[in-house]
Amino acid sequence: MTTTVVVTGLGIAAPNGLGTQDYWAATRTGKNGIGRVTRFDPSSYPSTLAGEVPGFVAADVLPSRLLPQTDHMTRMALVAAEWALADAGIDPEELPEYDMGVVTASSSGGFEFGQGELEKLWSQGSQYVSAYQSFAWFYAVNSGQISIRNGLKGPSGVIVSDEAGGLDAVAHGRRLIRKGTPMIVSGGVDASICPWGWVAQMAGDRLSTSDEPTRAYLPFDADAAGYVPGEGGAILIMESAESACERGAKIYGEIAGYGSTFDPRPGSDREPALRKAIELALADAGTAPEDVDVVFADAAGVPELDRVEADAISAVFGVRGVPVTAPKTMTGRLYSGAAPLDVATALLAIEEGLIPPTVHINPDEEYGLDLVLNQSRTAQVRTALVLARGYGGFNSAVVVRAVD
Repeated sequence: MTTTVVVTGLGIAAPNGLGTQDYWAATRTGKNGIGRVTRFDPSSYPSTLAGEVPGFVAADVLPSRLLPQTDHMTRMALVAAEWALADAGIDPEELPEYDMGVVTASSSGGFEFGQGELEKLWSQGSQYVSAYQSFAWFYAVNSGQISIRNGLKGPSGVIVSDEAGGLDAVAHGRRLIRKGTPMIVSGGVDASICPWGWVAQMAGDRLSTSDEPTRAYLPFDADAAGYVPGEGGAILIMESAESACERGAKIYGEIAGYGSTFDPRPGSDREPALRKAIELALADAGTAPEDVDVVFADAAGVPELDRVEADAISAVFGVRGVPVTAPKTMTGRLYSGAAPLDVATALLAIEEGLIPPTVHINPDEEYGLDLVLNQSRTAQVRTALVLARGYGGFNSAVVVRAVD
């Protein structure tokens, strides 16, 4: 019998809310978290907007010894993991250390930390470069630091594949639980809002150059012209339903299905593979299209990519056949943190019976989507589909389902 894997804890750091309660209060009411970059002066760059996490002061919530050795994203990930464990009612010191693992996603590693050390290298000399640079920049650093801080010595890892990686990490966590590890900390928190990271993001030629926070990131809009990047994400506590019930834990929902695909090379005559990822996820969950209550869209904000996603959704569910939402229009695209945040949002939507809105856009009717616009829609949400895509053709889909 296949093990049912559930989510029992959430920890969120997002541009429109720090902590699960603040994030959900903002998201359900359509509060915008996009604004002009403050972490550096963006005036000399074509793109000047981002979703920055408000009110996060690492020194207030982490030991001082950790600050010199961690990047901004890792500090947020550590705090989000702490909140998620507390939400799940888990004290790692009370559990066998090899029964707990961690799998996170990362798209860039600790870019801001790396920039600081490179500046020391060229301006002061190699003797001024921190030894912590050897790991603080690394893709796996969030998994490592969460593991060390909480004593998690079970199977662990990191997935590196941009936005799709956030779902891949959750899926790998589910796989490890099904293989016998009782509890996995999973999800993703990303941040690279610094000049070095900014140049790297701009190289992809998909960033919006608008300086209007409410008109810069417009997926499925006729005026779509790129996306706004952001920082943050969500950490999830995952365990078997049996374990959660034995503990008497609150269960947000089940990670019921997963599918992933890779697009054919550009210029080929083969169809994009997002539709297949959706079909694989639904089949894995044993869920029919008509059972899905809402789709959380990847929402690239790039016309040709939005078209591919809209066509995939319509092919599976029918034209305007399912409510679609993109809460990331309030936060920007958080890279590997985006999809775990969407999973957390889907679980909160299931809990409240409410679909959060897509904000700011005037949808192009040619996309054929039933977009939830500007304000939340009350609905019975039992099953949600979360989609994510990454640079280079990665596609992932996860089905999240209520547990009776």
